[in-house]
Amino acid sequence: MNAVMPLAGYAIGITAARRADELGALLVRKGATVRYGPAIRIVPLADDTELHAATKRLLDEPVDAVVATTGIGFRGWIEAAEGWGLGEELLERLAHTNVLTRGPKAKGAVRAAGLSEVYSPASESNAELLQHLLDSGVEGQRIAVQLHGEPLPYFVDSLRSAGADVVEVPVYRWVGPADPGPLDRLIDAVLDGSIDALPFTSAPAAASMLAMAKRTGRQAALVDALTRRVVVACVGPITAGPLAALGIPTVQPQRARIGALARTLAEALIARSPRLCAAGREIELRGQAAVVDGQLCEVAPAPMAVLRALAQQPGRVVSRRELTAALPSGGEEHAVETAIGRLRTSLGEGRLVQTVVKRGYRLAVVPPEDELS
Repeated sequence: MNAVMPLAGYAIGITAARRADELGALLVRKGATVRYGPAIRIVPLADDTELHAATKRLLDEPVDAVVATTGIGFRGWIEAAEGWGLGEELLERLAHTNVLTRGPKAKGAVRAAGLSEVYSPASESNAELLQHLLDSGVEGQRIAVQLHGEPLPYFVDSLRSAGADVVEVPVYRWVGPADPGPLDRLIDAVLDGSIDALPFTSAPAAASMLAMAKRTGRQAALVDALTRRVVVACVGPITAGPLAALGIPTVQPQRARIGALARTLAEALIARSPRLCAAGREIELRGQAAVVDGQLCEVAPAPMAVLRALAQQPGRVVSRRELTAALPSGGEEHAVETAIGRLRTSLGEGRLVQTVVKRGYRLAVVPPEDELS
């Protein structure tokens, strides 16, 4: 029998614009089902009047230092300048400027452009880069900060408070999705229990999803689902900001990388998968499925919600009223009977779930002492 892949049975929603396919491929490779609902889109560089204006400002006035925060952002900036006929002039200006890079990718992009950096922190953190600038003294200096998709208010404000004139270079600005339909449907899927995890690669994507939910009267329900049931993973603390502001817990990799994000998300899902023995069978509960004796059994959201409720205290009798409350969309008690029937069929073993007459249902495990009395 082939081993069940680590994320088989889990459905994961992806809201990213850039690198969504890369993240999705990593998760699919582990067996997950992926659903896309882009929450943002990127303003094309060639059409970005803000980036063009910031570039012209750097060329028209002297600049003391330029901070490159990302490799793809720095390359995109140079390519956009070339498209405007300003490429050579920009590189000449940067060649006579102190260039600082946040990490190895930004450093590689700077060197590929024929430039060299004067400083790059070993930690790859904006915080250490900022501290280096402040320690070196920035009062009266003009410093350009290449942003990437989202502002860096603390970084920029700290430099300004220390007396620097800061030019923000907004590479790859985010705006709302051109077609909000997929994101709208992804939010519905989270609420009906058919999405188990949401990885985020940027703060604007998280903020955009929350904003859409708020506009449509679903934010409270979404926050509840993300807090109690859905695993939310963020590539770093800045990305987690809009979620943390609403008390939504997140998991984050030690390094802000797409591959590390996928691994951290997988580990979090696996760690919270209940495992138990019922009717002599080994059962592992996954998001949209159960693994019974090593065999993956797909389970619809309503029966899966019932199974989770029964598995919270294996062997305890759970009343129909409790199980009705556990259903994604509520319903009447007969909806529980239907879900129980579908659950037994999905698991391929009717004896796993026992009916206790006039009391409810329980998993076929040895019950606790208070159930025997």
